[in-house]
Amino acid sequence: MGTWDALTWLSVIGLMIAAYLLGSIPSAVWIGKKYYGIDIREHGSKNAGTTNMLRVLGKRAALPVFIIDYFKGFVAVILTSLMRYDDNVSEAWLINLRIIATAFVVLGHIYPIFAGFKGGKGVATLLGAGTGIYAPILMLCFGVWCLVFALWHYVSLASMVAGCCYPTLVLIFSTMTYDADAPFQSIPFIIFSWLVAILLVWTHRKNISRLREGTESKIYLWGDPNEENKETEETPDNETK
Repeated sequence: MGTWDALTWLSVIGLMIAAYLLGSIPSAVWIGKKYYGIDIREHGSKNAGTTNMLRVLGKRAALPVFIIDYFKGFVAVILTSLMRYDDNVSEAWLINLRIIATAFVVLGHIYPIFAGFKGGKGVATLLGAGTGIYAPILMLCFGVWCLVFALWHYVSLASMVAGCCYPTLVLIFSTMTYDADAPFQSIPFIIFSWLVAILLVWTHRKNISRLREGTESKIYLWGDPNEENKETEETPDNETK
């Protein structure tokens, strides 16, 4: 970093600005207003994210929001690979730039300049960015998310548990790939993973309160079985034989 010239610095700053602007694309807000005539931030949990879109507007609205938010994070991180062609940037700093880009793209998602600095919680964007940094760990976290969601049907709980597993998996990965010639190379990645876990818990603090009070909404991708049971019980017997 001490040997970076002005062009390297400008390139890095430009990539971080691009990451923030990518994160600021408010997919949930724009899709809600364009195709459904509502501002999703005024409905449900008032969060501009996939879960609230799913809860308020359904799967057809939530799917494109998740895809856009995921790829915002992924693209922001992958763009830093362009610095590989700069001889001033080492391999270790490429990893650091991916981590910094993740911070900027998530910051853009939570505080989007294109939507009055009121956005979502950044889970899908973090997932995309984490995939760009090191995909195997994120796939394991996604497996944890799926398991928790399948058992309890709380997206918030699944996100927090998966997020808290992230630093543990990063520590395991760092131990497996330890290099005696560069003993501190994994430290930024480890610190980043703990910050991710803390961020996810912090952005879900209202959900934690609702979970404790038993008022958090459950999500059923294939229909609420409780509602189906109610409909069955309320259906009159039309047999008149």
